[in-house]
Amino acid sequence: MKLKVEIDSRSGFCNGVIRAVKEAEDNLEKRRPLYSLGAIVHNNSELQRLHEQGLEIIDLDKMRNMNGGTVLIRAHGEPPSTYILARERGITLIDCTCPVVLKLQERIRNTYKEILQNGNRGQIVIFGKENHAEVNGLVGQVESNAIVTDILPGGKIKGLEKIDFSRPVFIFSQTTKDPQEYESVCRAILEKMEDKDSLFIFNTICRQVAGRHANLARFAVNHDFILFVSGPDSSNGKVLFELCKSVNRRSYHIQEVGEIDASLFYDGASVGICGATSTPKWQLENVAEYLGRL
Repeated sequence: MKLKVEIDSRSGFCNGVIRAVKEAEDNLEKRRPLYSLGAIVHNNSELQRLHEQGLEIIDLDKMRNMNGGTVLIRAHGEPPSTYILARERGITLIDCTCPVVLKLQERIRNTYKEILQNGNRGQIVIFGKENHAEVNGLVGQVESNAIVTDILPGGKIKGLEKIDFSRPVFIFSQTTKDPQEYESVCRAILEKMEDKDSLFIFNTICRQVAGRHANLARFAVNHDFILFVSGPDSSNGKVLFELCKSVNRRSYHIQEVGEIDASLFYDGASVGICGATSTPKWQLENVAEYLGRL
């Protein structure tokens, strides 16, 4: 059987993850162990590769019991309390927070200060996945005085009931969320606002991620089959796979080559291979190589 195989050129690590992984690799050459506060990327295969080089994943409880050592802050970012803890425990930080996330953290901090200066007139709303590492970092910028909202399966918007629509609302989005979902949440809030001019919307979705949605839809619709490669914990992967499936019903989500069902394909079929912002290029290439041997 001969297949026409194409890897989506825009799939693979986003710039923030590329930077974090490179920093980890560079530092692992100098010291072992190197600790990562949380998984540096939501991809088990890539985590295993880095673990073999000496990277160990820890949580905040482990960090609280450390005396010294080196800890990498991943691209998702962290709240101010993590930096305070590091100083208290004598821990050296390698801060790999994505520049886009850093800018978002600053905008939320500054907006919150303005709200307080204006007599606490206003609410910070964050569109994002509750307890996601990036969202935890954002909420931490405002001393947890933020309402987290998200779209649940079935289309219900979580968190709307916590918003006081008689007061100004300042809404920001997690950088990796779906732009269309963000628009729908903003519309739903606007409809309920008593004063339509008191809703302030900040466009904080990463441009690289936002552009990927439209490009991926075009890529998916132009192939007979789609193999979408990502880890089970990647929220970005879940969003992008559902996008592929919405335009191409023969889209299949896999984590590794061993999950491919070769009986799906027929001779001459075109197969598109794509993945999340947490999917390394080498993993996409391994899938393409496997298909080439069928």
